[in-house]
Amino acid sequence: MPPPSTPSRAPGTWDVIVVGAGPAGATAARVAAENGCATLLLERATIPRYKTCGGGLIGASLAALPPGLPLKVYDTAGHFTFAHNGHKERTLACSTPTCALVYRSELDAALTEAAAAAGAQVRDGTALTTLEHQDDTVTVRTNRGDTLRARAVVGADGSAGRVARYVGVRCAQVDLALEVEVPVDERTAGRWRGRVLMEWGPLPGSFGWVFPKGEVCTAGVVAARGNPVALRAYKEDFLRRHGLLGPRPLHDTGHLTRCRRRDSPLARGRVLVAGDAAALVDHWSREGISYALRSGDIAGHAAARLVTAADETTARAVAGQYERHIDSVLGAEMNASRSLMNLFTRNPGLAHAALTRVPPAWHQLDAYIAGRTSVARIMATPVGRATAMLAARLPGR
Repeated sequence: MPPPSTPSRAPGTWDVIVVGAGPAGATAARVAAENGCATLLLERATIPRYKTCGGGLIGASLAALPPGLPLKVYDTAGHFTFAHNGHKERTLACSTPTCALVYRSELDAALTEAAAAAGAQVRDGTALTTLEHQDDTVTVRTNRGDTLRARAVVGADGSAGRVARYVGVRCAQVDLALEVEVPVDERTAGRWRGRVLMEWGPLPGSFGWVFPKGEVCTAGVVAARGNPVALRAYKEDFLRRHGLLGPRPLHDTGHLTRCRRRDSPLARGRVLVAGDAAALVDHWSREGISYALRSGDIAGHAAARLVTAADETTARAVAGQYERHIDSVLGAEMNASRSLMNLFTRNPGLAHAALTRVPPAWHQLDAYIAGRTSVARIMATPVGRATAMLAARLPGR
């Protein structure tokens, strides 16, 4: 039964509809259901489904997972190897091995099951086709011919999804990532076990990564969209140098990552966006899972408040509070990561030298990976501010 403060619903009307069952959407659906809302979670694919993603869960992601979530961790990174254009390789030990390496298909499925256990109804294989406001509800239509209504909608259907376009999300940075999942033999698996590789690449703002997952390594490269031929060449060279080019990949995919502009909207009426749909991604590392989990939690609580909004003035106030909450927490993180990205793009050699040769720099990154600090706090330290000022004065690359 809905809480006493929740208005009665007309037949066919939900309290909350969430679009997209990734980390942001499944979390928003679970939180809304836990707050007594009649919640429907729509997912266009059939769960579990493959998702291009490195699958690294840093401390902030692990802290945002629901307690007791059944999730298989295939490896935990205790060492990080850094390189610059394939040279100057250096391996550093984590003070507290934290970064858990998982498959996104399994993470998303576990989070969706948690939403269902909280009371949300899940409909996979169901894609959103249109949505529009009608008085104090939002009408949602699907590819199955359903016409559904809700007092609040949370869009978590990706950066190119319909809800993001409806809200009018704008991006400051768009990157192309190319990724493979490669089966490896025992010798190769042993060489990578417990160790993640991050290599700063030859293209502006680019890097390559290797994430070990037992009998499989997830590897890829990322750079600003606009030069796919050069990025594919870098990917080929990167995989060859690390012994991952020969095996036939289980998956060989690409996707765009989008980072939000500071003034981009996060809501329109009773429709909120979270996670990738809101373009909430770290500018430098392109890490998005922690942003998705945290924004999904905030969106789920905001959606529950929208359900009880007696009029549209109150609804606008709730949506405004949601935007300010995201800006104050995740927006601050993105602003700091944008500054770090500018430093890295301008002079990756300096960034690499500082990280691998100046112990306090690695200690700060290690603390970030473990969830003991944030990019915003790192960039606010005297060392962070001084490094950013120095990089701004140096010639690029």
